[in-house]
Amino acid sequence: MIDAIVHALAVAFGMTWEILWPLILGFTLSGIVQAVVSKREMTRLLPDDAIRSLGVASGLGAASSSCSYAAVALARSLFRRGANFASAMVFEFASTNLVIELGILLAVLIAWQFTAAEFVGGVVMIAILAVIFRLALSPSLVEEARANAERGRAGRMEGHAEMDMSISEGSIVSRLLSDRGFTATSHSFVMDWASIWMDITIGLLIAGALAAWVPESFWQAFFFVDHPLIAKLWGPLVGPLVAMLSFVCSIGNVPLAAVLWNGGISFGGAISFIFADLIVIPILRIYGKYYGRRMTMFLFVTFYITMATAGLVVEILFGALGLIPTARNAQVVKTSVSWNYTTVLNLFFLTVAAVLVVRFLRTGGPAMLRAMSARPHATAPVAGPAVYTCPMHPEIERHEPGTCPICGMDLVDTRPEGSAHDPAAH
Repeated sequence: MIDAIVHALAVAFGMTWEILWPLILGFTLSGIVQAVVSKREMTRLLPDDAIRSLGVASGLGAASSSCSYAAVALARSLFRRGANFASAMVFEFASTNLVIELGILLAVLIAWQFTAAEFVGGVVMIAILAVIFRLALSPSLVEEARANAERGRAGRMEGHAEMDMSISEGSIVSRLLSDRGFTATSHSFVMDWASIWMDITIGLLIAGALAAWVPESFWQAFFFVDHPLIAKLWGPLVGPLVAMLSFVCSIGNVPLAAVLWNGGISFGGAISFIFADLIVIPILRIYGKYYGRRMTMFLFVTFYITMATAGLVVEILFGALGLIPTARNAQVVKTSVSWNYTTVLNLFFLTVAAVLVVRFLRTGGPAMLRAMSARPHATAPVAGPAVYTCPMHPEIERHEPGTCPICGMDLVDTRPEGSAHDPAAH
């Protein structure tokens, strides 16, 4: 038993060492983008479900954090502020499936074709989702979801989703080279790591255990490797269901996808598995808090159909173009560290990470980190006037809605839940 555990941990460590530099690079690039893209302008840009709005939602999502929980929280925030529901959901899809760090990680850990499939499949998913919403999403269901959203029930990463330190003055280069740009990049970098480290860790541990303990014969039977046509159809259908049960979301499921790919899942099945980070069980529970049971069921069904269909489209398209990899040698079994390009890149990017962390620590970062997932405490009586405070800087108090002059986050009504939005509480 001990030898088996050590073997699984060794495999997990090998995968961690293999993906370390791409993760740091991806989060650094994401932090740079977030430093120049303002969340406060997003609502204004997503007024409806027209093609233009959906395109803007896709671009904004691709430029945001890859954390699934933060994406879900921010999509709810946009919806509450007046953004179109379909556009908010498209933003959510893009922010977890069209982000830079996911593409880099797929190329390094599995193959570049998976990176191409991620972006192609992501666009296909957004198109399918838009059509389904246009045909099946009723105004009454949206209004019911809005009423539930206005209750403001907490999910995860609320503070991270609301944080906005972006800079809008000057050229992009001048913004990034300024002290504020450096600080904003460092804060986004650390916040992204803090929001997703648990998913990455769990994903690596599960992937290590599966790679070390589950024989290939099991995967080959489960994915119908000996029946190619059935395998191509079965993979996209079962991929999202396997992802649901793994409880791992965002880029944390990439190591698991590598294990499944080596085990025999179809190309489209692996892609649909990667896409399914927005229907894992913990996130479905958050949908229930945010939008109510009916909308949660609607999202689960439509998201599943979208993810499975996109996986099948990718399977057919990449197969026709001859782009499906023939080798199944994803990097999931390396157990030692040697002096090679991976080690050199890891050392370089660990230095970059250290510089950003030091900047974060010297510019008030720890206080913001503590408030990232926190829900503000009530400070006003139930029947009294609203008091709006900043989750990151509680010393900022206003009697009108607004934004924090320090970090740019929206001020939050600190009255007890129910007193501000629920007429029955008065």
